[in-house]
Amino acid sequence: MSTFTNWLINRDFACYFGVRLLTMGGFQMLAVAVGWQLYDMTGSMMDLGLVGLVGFLPSLLLMLLVGHVADHYNRRVIVQWCNVVQALVAGALALGSWQGWLTREGIFLASFLLGASKAFSSPTLAAMLPALVKPDDLPRAVSASSAAMQVSIIAGPALGGLLYLGGAVTVYGITATFYLASALLLALIHYAPPVQEKTSEHDDSVFAGLRYVWRKPVLFGAISLDLFAVLLGGATAMLPVIAKNLLHTGPEGLGLLRAAPAVGALAVSFALTRFPIERHAGRVMFAGVAVFGASTVVLGLSTSLVLSVASLLVLGAADMLSVVIRSSLVQLETPEDMRGRVNAVNFLFIGASNQLGEFRSGASAALMGLVPSIVLGGVGTLVVAGLWMWWFPALARRDRLVEKV
Repeated sequence: MSTFTNWLINRDFACYFGVRLLTMGGFQMLAVAVGWQLYDMTGSMMDLGLVGLVGFLPSLLLMLLVGHVADHYNRRVIVQWCNVVQALVAGALALGSWQGWLTREGIFLASFLLGASKAFSSPTLAAMLPALVKPDDLPRAVSASSAAMQVSIIAGPALGGLLYLGGAVTVYGITATFYLASALLLALIHYAPPVQEKTSEHDDSVFAGLRYVWRKPVLFGAISLDLFAVLLGGATAMLPVIAKNLLHTGPEGLGLLRAAPAVGALAVSFALTRFPIERHAGRVMFAGVAVFGASTVVLGLSTSLVLSVASLLVLGAADMLSVVIRSSLVQLETPEDMRGRVNAVNFLFIGASNQLGEFRSGASAALMGLVPSIVLGGVGTLVVAGLWMWWFPALARRDRLVEKV
């Protein structure tokens, strides 16, 4: 299995890949439709920010329960039911839009239910992956899975916007179909939950995932590195302001800026399915974070659309490099009976870094100005990379993703 296409020969992983495409693509389409419809309904920018927060809250509130459930029940069944629930919510949005009774409060409720379902399905789906491939093949599988995510991030919003020309009902209806199709694909996967060793009552608690991550320097270092790097260096929320005030371009330029990180990430995802990282994994991950920070500095200083797009391409590529290594380490360093709880912690950190990073970038830009905010954020990411190499030497020295025994 040396190429990306060879992965599709494995029927179980091909179905898994399809589930990732459909669910992430559906989520991106829903985000476009919900945002457009809500703004058209209320004209409030505050509501646009609140609806994102409402969608994230379930991950924060349910993290401990999510991991516990994923480690004690059939993970495939959990994801299937979550996708059915999301299909029903999308169907309700379609029905409410068609009959005209959908309100602002109804959209917020739907966003909360979608967020709750996604809070259960995302870490549980990630925890399924190691059971579908051999340990030596897991880094390549993570790269291919990340490629599916990036394809959805690029194509999903464009498809959602195109379909919205036919009205919100069209987007919601097709999204519901996507989620139902993903539930059917899951049924085709030959997934037998691995036999789990009996754990002590202490290790079986809902807090076991947090304790496990805290006690494993490689895991805690990798997860916290991503949290603080994105928290400080994330600047994508400011792209509309960058496009208008720094680059003096219009919507077409903003579209290029928004697409660039995903394109860079997709290219790296495909490359890593063909040439997986075999040595010096820790140093490569830290190099990726450092390049991410340096690219952010370039983005903040640039007044050229071409240079800004190039910096975002590199930024997305560097970020995906570290994401694949971190995700592989999370799976490989976690025992089977803990994967649900550890993945729940990981996804909470990811969500927090993205949400809080957007808030940080907006608040700091308002306080100190756009360019200083972006540049200092990039410098802060470089500082974090240096500190984490010092504080987590085992992570920096990690050679192979799959340690030979």
